[in-house]
Amino acid sequence: MNPSTPLVRIGTRGSRLALAQAGEVCARLAAVHAGLGRDGAVEVVAITTTGDRVRDRPLADIGGKGLFCKEIEQALLENRIDAAVHSMKDVETVLADGTAIAAVLPREDPRDAFLSPGAADIADLPRGAVVGTSSVRRAALLRARRGDLRIVPFRGNVDTRLARLDEGAVAATILALAGLRRLGLEERATRILPVEDMLPAVGQGAIGIQCRLDDKRVCRWMRAISHRESELAVRAERAMLAELDGTCRTPIAGHARFVRPGRMTLAGWHAGADLRSGYSEERDGPEDAPEELGHAVGQALRRSAGADALR
Repeated sequence: MNPSTPLVRIGTRGSRLALAQAGEVCARLAAVHAGLGRDGAVEVVAITTTGDRVRDRPLADIGGKGLFCKEIEQALLENRIDAAVHSMKDVETVLADGTAIAAVLPREDPRDAFLSPGAADIADLPRGAVVGTSSVRRAALLRARRGDLRIVPFRGNVDTRLARLDEGAVAATILALAGLRRLGLEERATRILPVEDMLPAVGQGAIGIQCRLDDKRVCRWMRAISHRESELAVRAERAMLAELDGTCRTPIAGHARFVRPGRMTLAGWHAGADLRSGYSEERDGPEDAPEELGHAVGQALRRSAGADALR
């Protein structure tokens, strides 16, 4: 093989955060596989997605969060890249046939961060304050806590949203702490929100690597950098999401954690039809059966919600 020919082509979105995540994948591959550490061995291919191009409408109106992955997944299927790097919170429940999430990197802090130039916490915002968010989950949880707030769509990459916050477009916003940390912007967080107050999105803080199942070489390389506990937690959360048939229009939250050796706890939340109330369930189970735990929590949430469940 020509020394200048990359051994692995990694597809990712072109935002600063996405490229930072791809860089983490490259660093971990180089640390485990000596041959992938040489110059040019791993090529990062930036791909503009529909979610990146269309920023003037809510994601739910243009096809959902999967629009941040669709073009990257297509490039994988067409063999234009060998692996796709995703934020797991953006990955649709059902993957393209012939592909799988081959690895999940060590998960960053999954909590949300509250950002405001004039309030120390959500409770301190003045009545009727404008809060910007593109997340139906965050919007529903905010309404449940502060029904007086005016919540407006707030899309764009992290830098764009921070700039709009600084310009006074909104009084506050909520962003994933993981993204702020990966960009070296953690100090912008006014307050880190406890999971009890703002249960994270399914997969939040986790980077996943999608591969073609028939590419055994690349799958093997990626499996070597997967973090077992992070992968198990994400599998449990995504199984819960699948049980609820969650979409970008459905406010759902889930957070799996390891509370003692061999056992995993999964907390789930599903908004009510009024988008101001919700249903919560929490269960634990053996860590080596994450899908069973996820399905159990999802089924319990469906029973709790009953006719009030959103579809």
